[in-house]
Amino acid sequence: MSLERFINHAVSSWMTAEGPDSDIVLSSRVRLARNLDQYKFPTLFSPDEAKQIINSMESIVRDTDDSNRMDLLKMDEMQPLQKRVLVEKHLISPHLAEDSPYGAVLITENEEVSIMINEEDHLRIQCLYPGLQLSEALETANQIDDWVESHIQYAFDEKHGYLTSCPTNVGTGLRASVMMHLPGLILTQQINRIIPAINQLGLVVRGIYGEGSEALGNIFQISNQITLGKSEEDICRDLKGVVSQLISQERSSREALRKTSNIQLEDRVFRSYGVLTNSRIIESKEAAKCLSDVQLGIDMGYIKNLSKKILVELMILTQPGFLQQYAGGPLRPYDRDIRRAALIRERLNMEFNR
Repeated sequence: MSLERFINHAVSSWMTAEGPDSDIVLSSRVRLARNLDQYKFPTLFSPDEAKQIINSMESIVRDTDDSNRMDLLKMDEMQPLQKRVLVEKHLISPHLAEDSPYGAVLITENEEVSIMINEEDHLRIQCLYPGLQLSEALETANQIDDWVESHIQYAFDEKHGYLTSCPTNVGTGLRASVMMHLPGLILTQQINRIIPAINQLGLVVRGIYGEGSEALGNIFQISNQITLGKSEEDICRDLKGVVSQLISQERSSREALRKTSNIQLEDRVFRSYGVLTNSRIIESKEAAKCLSDVQLGIDMGYIKNLSKKILVELMILTQPGFLQQYAGGPLRPYDRDIRRAALIRERLNMEFNR
């Protein structure tokens, strides 16, 4: 399979589409945790109950019209590599892929909406949009939520709100997050003072794949921690306010670098570009660092002939699962580094041939 055909089949719409402030905000995500009434939570339910929940969701999707069409994928029917690719595309969590033998996921054709089944909660409704579109993601999530609730009854308490396996999700059950590319704040050494300030506002800063992951390629996820005592709209509005400030600070940092270190920054960008276009072997950390530099060069106008979404696309396509899927089978780490370098070179060459 050619790389172009592979990309056309493998890349989600949020990875290639542009949204508001998408030079800094790569994506916005809203996730709603829900549990079905009359069933034990996933930490205690039986295999039969887990299967009944999957069958209920399958029945809902089967009986709906094409506008809400979703495909059902069961974890016990998928190969480990297939599940890993879904994790790398942010469509399912590592927990669902690795620790949920009776799990499943419903995914729309454009992959903007996914519903994880029998993860930590019975349902995790997720909407993923390009750029800063928290309100739009919340609106879609609420529509899907209402559609599901019209068919089944949720576990809900008038005082505490939606009931969840983890107490930190009780209330709205909402986790809103924004994925941001912040090289300016890194290069000007401001990020270390900003992160503690964000944490004090009830938000948390994580790496590209959430809790426990590293901030590869200067990519960070900012998300809410509080779900009880605030409405969904308030949570998203507060997060958007902080993100808007980060966008402003990142833009100011980039302009400061242009004024004080322009030639050094341009040199850094093109050195990284040279590494990506000429390397025959490259590890994930080095690739992430160089891709971040090149994306910064695109955003600041140093590089004019590359896609504006090259960073997020290649950050995901060069993850281990995708590399092995493209290769057609398992690869040793060393062979993945070779394949990663070749894929990046070929992808960058595609830009010149368009």
